[in-house]
Amino acid sequence: MTDVVDVAARRLDLAGTRAFETAGSGVERRLRLADFNREWLDGLWREATKGQRVEGVALAAVGSVGRGDAGPLSDYDLVLLHYGRTLSADEITRLADRIWYPIWDAGVRLDHSVRTVNQCRSVAADDLTAAVGLLDISAVAGDAEVVAAARATVSHDWRANARKRLPQLTEAMTVRHHRHGDLAQSIEPDLKEAHGGLRDMTVLAALAEAWLADRPRGEVDAAYRLLLDVRDGVHVVTGRGRDRLGREDHDAVAALLGYDDPDDLLADVSDAGRAIAYALDGTVRRASQSQRARVLRVGPRRPQMTPLGYGLFESDGEVVLGSGRLLDSDPHLPLRAAVVAARANLPIAPTTLENLATKCADLPTPWPPLARGLFSDLLAAGPGLVTVWEGLDQQGIIERWLPEWASVRSRPQRNAVHRHTVDRHLIETVVHATGLLRGVGRADLLLLAALLHDIGKIPGARDHSATGAPIAATVMRRLGHSEDDVAVVSSLVREHLTLIELATRRDHADPRTIDAAMAAIDDDRDRFELLLALTEADAVAAGPKAWTDWRAALLGQFSTAVRARLSPPAPSAGEVPPSLVPDDLVVTLAGGEPHVEVVPNGGSYRIDIADRDRLGLFADTAGLLAAEGLVVRTAVLRTVDGVAVNEWHVESPSDAEPEQERLVRGLMRLATGDRGPLSLLDRRRQFAARPSGSSTIGTPGQPRALVVPGASTEATVIEVRAHDRPGLLHELGMTFAKAGVSVRSAHIATYAGQTLDTFYVSDFSGRPLDPGKVAQVVAAVIDTCDGSD
Repeated sequence: MTDVVDVAARRLDLAGTRAFETAGSGVERRLRLADFNREWLDGLWREATKGQRVEGVALAAVGSVGRGDAGPLSDYDLVLLHYGRTLSADEITRLADRIWYPIWDAGVRLDHSVRTVNQCRSVAADDLTAAVGLLDISAVAGDAEVVAAARATVSHDWRANARKRLPQLTEAMTVRHHRHGDLAQSIEPDLKEAHGGLRDMTVLAALAEAWLADRPRGEVDAAYRLLLDVRDGVHVVTGRGRDRLGREDHDAVAALLGYDDPDDLLADVSDAGRAIAYALDGTVRRASQSQRARVLRVGPRRPQMTPLGYGLFESDGEVVLGSGRLLDSDPHLPLRAAVVAARANLPIAPTTLENLATKCADLPTPWPPLARGLFSDLLAAGPGLVTVWEGLDQQGIIERWLPEWASVRSRPQRNAVHRHTVDRHLIETVVHATGLLRGVGRADLLLLAALLHDIGKIPGARDHSATGAPIAATVMRRLGHSEDDVAVVSSLVREHLTLIELATRRDHADPRTIDAAMAAIDDDRDRFELLLALTEADAVAAGPKAWTDWRAALLGQFSTAVRARLSPPAPSAGEVPPSLVPDDLVVTLAGGEPHVEVVPNGGSYRIDIADRDRLGLFADTAGLLAAEGLVVRTAVLRTVDGVAVNEWHVESPSDAEPEQERLVRGLMRLATGDRGPLSLLDRRRQFAARPSGSSTIGTPGQPRALVVPGASTEATVIEVRAHDRPGLLHELGMTFAKAGVSVRSAHIATYAGQTLDTFYVSDFSGRPLDPGKVAQVVAAVIDTCDGSD
């Protein structure tokens, strides 16, 4: 038998530093090590069984040795298997001792057991971990038929009890992930036990063994090989069989694996963890769907398809595409799918994602208004954005939209306050920013700044804020934003650390501290509110070390000092100067028929409506558009000489052009008191109100309604900020009508799912509202936005 010294030397030779330099790929190294492990164990077996009859007895391996992917210092997990007939209990014990002791003497860690085939079956039935491990059992020496019998028996029972085992497996996996964290987001990842680690690959294999779902291949196998290589490197540089990649080992492991920069190694490890975690989560969903499909039922099983809009449906907890014909005709479809999935807090089905990635045409550059609006809606979706963005990123769709994303994807952050990689931190910042949208005038610009504020954290960048500003400007121009908006977002990116640094490191009473803040915001109150919200969202997303009560208090005190220096807010823009109403239009309206014109506008529509003014006209028009399934993006409404002249910019989720004659008929019926045209609105409200998760992270704050003093001498100006929903404008219009208030002019805007609406209202006599009436109307508006009766 090979002596102990030779065994140790041989393992180092096969898997040590020299092997990394000369043995080719990690797969080749592990194959050579696996061959040696089996040869050595076979030698131990021959020595232990010399001159002894051992039919029906075998030495088997489970775990990494059984799979053939053991690392340089991995322990041995061995089972002495027998039928319980050939040898007596004492003989089996003595045989086991003759095998185990030489292994211990060689300094190899050993997990061992002695079992019959029936005992393997019993242990697997009682112990989930043992059951998963025994699925990998393989023969090392002796009677291979005993091992085959054990494996077949355990596999058969695993499949037969899949319905009971799947919830147990899922629960155990969730507990393990909670304990060990997310491999992709850790600077010191547990390569084995974390979410996306090596243990999850055994779970994927176990689900496939149960015939519940196919095991993903391709990218997942490449990720698995990388993690095995890194684990091997950890074993070699530490001289210990551990699975955590510690900070102190980054440089050595990176050098061993041929990386010039350890951050590049961490980025690849993060990518690998994300690929495995994404595959695991999807496979678990497939397995659950498969289990539901096995439920005995009368008649054929038809999929439950709940419409979500844009030709997309919810099915088995995922968003799927109803018809493939949309893939070739609608380049906006990936954005549409992402919006409805994120709002519903559901993942997009992998097959649907693959079709969206491979069959949809790229968006034109610059993006059209419809695409910009959908992208803002996606960013405003809340917590559901995280899962949906990850799916899009795994399929390469994000990089098609934002090529700059590749530079920050999975990039590690060594700053102790950060808990996520750069890209995940950006998405978390967006999610937290959605809870601050009420305090800013341009929700879309806040969300875009949140998405791009660390886009400059690329290899070699010294000041990521300065590096990121021109990158953000490039992105904004590609998305088709105006130069004014480009300037705002690039400024926010450049200055996103300014306020927190001034608040925590400088004297607030020193005028120069306030001067520095004023320079960062160009003396602009709106830009200050955007920068303040971005500062808070960035800190909260970074983690508890970045957003402490102390830092929050200092930022609050500093913001008060800055606001005191800022000039008072400028009054809202006055009413749009009226145009003369053409005579032919006056004649048409006198006949009782409203004028409606639908003008296509690059994927959205402009609807011009003129009608005789009346109490409730605004509410009826807004309600009719909502009942038709149209989403109002912007609108300007005004009254000229008793005629309401309105311009609505809308989006059609169904992609069908609004029917001009249908709108005319609807307005005419509503004018007579017929509420029939609004019948679909209640159904749309109920559908939109379906619960989509219980998380409160990023939930927008309370709605706001305030009076803008001095904005008009002819009317009372009320500004409303709230979370948009189907029919909200109709509800606001009804609120004004019930209060006996006339809407003389309205300026409607929806940014990233948030309304920013300004209403010029007056009483029946055409005068501004008195203070008591103002208080009553404002309270009613807030209740309406809040959904109160």
